[in-house]
Amino acid sequence: MMENALVRASSTHAVHVGPHTLIGPMASVAGADIGEEVFLATGTRVFNGADVGDRCEVRINAVVHLRTVLPAGTVVPISWVAVGDPLQILPPDRHEEIWAAQRELDFPGYVFGLDRETPDLMVQLTARYGRSLSRHSADRRLD
Repeated sequence: MMENALVRASSTHAVHVGPHTLIGPMASVAGADIGEEVFLATGTRVFNGADVGDRCEVRINAVVHLRTVLPAGTVVPISWVAVGDPLQILPPDRHEEIWAAQRELDFPGYVFGLDRETPDLMVQLTARYGRSLSRHSADRRLD
């Protein structure tokens, strides 16, 4: 792991990182499985429940979305978005297609157990997230 990378488990997913994997500066991994010999470049984001296969490359500022499966050897280009299972890899300018796939993956339901149609979704979501983070109030920094 390089400087300022963030790797954290979630309440429903541990993080597993295979040997000879490099997690670059400012990268973020949340509750995902990362295979062997993987390169997560600077600024990449890998979300909850994702499965990044062996020898994958997720290039600068690319995203591997929630519950997405990258088969071994997959390359996600700079700033592109990998989403779903079966996998789609889309450029950032194809927002409507990315959103259609993300909507089906149900981030609020999968991560927070909340229905997207809940009238006060963000109130409930932030309250749950705050309670979750408070469990780390006694954590200490490891240098």
